[in-house]
Amino acid sequence: MLKKPTDKTNMPSRHVTEGPSRAPHRSYFYAMGLGDEEIHQPFVGVATCWNEAAPCNISLNRQAQAVKLGVKQGNGTPREFTTITVTDGIAMGHEGMRSSLASREAIADTVELTMRGHCYDAIVGLAGCDKSLPGMMMAMIRLNTPSVFIYGGSILPGRLNGKDVTVQDVFEAVGEHQAGNMSDEALRTLERVACPSAGACGGQFTANTMACVSEAIGLALPNSAGAPAPYESRDHYSIASGQAVMNLLEKNIRARDIVTLESLQNAARVVACTGGSTNAGLHLPAMAHEAGIDFDLDDVCEIFRDTPYFVDLKPGGQYVAKDLYEAGGVPVIMKELRKAGLIHEDCMTATGYSIGEEIDRVELEADGKVIYSIGEPLSKTGGVVGLKGNLAPEGAIVKVAGMSSQHQMFTGPARVFECEEDAFDAVQTREYEEGEVLVIRNEGPAGGPGMREMLATTAALSGQGMGKKVALITDGRFSGATRGFCVGHVGPEAAHGGPIALLKNGDVITLNAISGEISVDLTDDELAERKANWKGPRDTIYASGALWKYSQLVGSAKFGACTHPGAKAEQHIYMDL
Repeated sequence: MLKKPTDKTNMPSRHVTEGPSRAPHRSYFYAMGLGDEEIHQPFVGVATCWNEAAPCNISLNRQAQAVKLGVKQGNGTPREFTTITVTDGIAMGHEGMRSSLASREAIADTVELTMRGHCYDAIVGLAGCDKSLPGMMMAMIRLNTPSVFIYGGSILPGRLNGKDVTVQDVFEAVGEHQAGNMSDEALRTLERVACPSAGACGGQFTANTMACVSEAIGLALPNSAGAPAPYESRDHYSIASGQAVMNLLEKNIRARDIVTLESLQNAARVVACTGGSTNAGLHLPAMAHEAGIDFDLDDVCEIFRDTPYFVDLKPGGQYVAKDLYEAGGVPVIMKELRKAGLIHEDCMTATGYSIGEEIDRVELEADGKVIYSIGEPLSKTGGVVGLKGNLAPEGAIVKVAGMSSQHQMFTGPARVFECEEDAFDAVQTREYEEGEVLVIRNEGPAGGPGMREMLATTAALSGQGMGKKVALITDGRFSGATRGFCVGHVGPEAAHGGPIALLKNGDVITLNAISGEISVDLTDDELAERKANWKGPRDTIYASGALWKYSQLVGSAKFGACTHPGAKAEQHIYMDL
């Protein structure tokens, strides 16, 4: 006996399932084994970034099947589809990294197009690697459907000589090896054990940072970000996410009911107190852009400035995502933030309850080991801070988690490189001096194109024991695994004629993460004269294809490096067509 059909009067899927004129469409659904009941239920897109590119994504297919069980239990019809990822650990240190940030837009665009083309009513999105998390959440906000995000989970830490190791250790080992401090065999041993399972990089790098964001902002179920990818218990979170999206659909709670200015501020708090990736300074403004909310790099950094840092995670600290999960995860972090009045409690979440109501259910307390008490933090300001000055009028960002105050100030002469490869070669051959500020330009969103991460270079510096003896600035990005005085997102970028384009070897640069300064010892008149003599942006080899298209469209890093006008310009909401 068929149950009463769903009233699809206000659902997108009515365009493909209801009425005599949709008989041809229904014939396709019958071809895929759907029956009348399933055809006339809400259609839920189950979007994954599954692929065989890297361990970050390899378990997403299994978890998607569990999501589909949850959707079915909630009387929905799941429709699974996949999109791309570019995995930074594989793309790092070569031309492939230009595809990384552009892939965030491709993910958001392809999920949007799939949802629109097939008229799905809601979405559960699963993602594992750095750009796929914000890309998936951006699509949810852009479409403004009932939405639940779920992280694929982190990798288990490797073990070597009685210590946890991660891929960060392997990147840094390259520098040690090059410096003659590690043998070929020791490097081979490390690379074989550092990544022992499925899952994304285990420290508080970009993937885990954005996974924490997904919970803090309310798009993911509480504690769903924590369990490592190999744990079969992740399937329970997946089933619950499928059930949760059906609840949101019934209550008509949409992504922009969840993603508000206040929830973005909550998310930035969690990034700051965990010493999260500087990439959050790029992704949070991009997510805000999709909702039509003014929340740029300056706003993110303002929150970072007055948020205590109290969660001891790699790369600045000692522990990995698995340890955070065992200590209670994001819910315990938010409980600590609430004690200091730093959480907006009224924000809606994917459970249908507010953040405050969810925190009320948290019984665990900070363990004092992974999660410190907010009253006794590791430092009184966030693990990531913003800088501004005549070298970066649009701002810049640096991770200071784990850095002593004496190492948060640096003044030295510039050594300028026109791209990352030139800088990496100079580091490999030790063609730089202690006390210098290494400048890598032409790596911004448009100028790169693609705003590459500089982990190969920064890890090599750390491996050579020079991570605290030089500073590095770039209009590109840094990996969440980067440590040392490394300033990214310098804006305007060189391709747009920003001051970083005008620097010469020997210019004296001052960086001060305590006061928030990034300046060059040049007068306004000297900078103006150099700008007048500037010959324009450096040519790239990307004169066609996806990266050319990206370079033509992409905006400033300050506003998230977005490629379209955002919600402020939209003239319709997908769900209401």
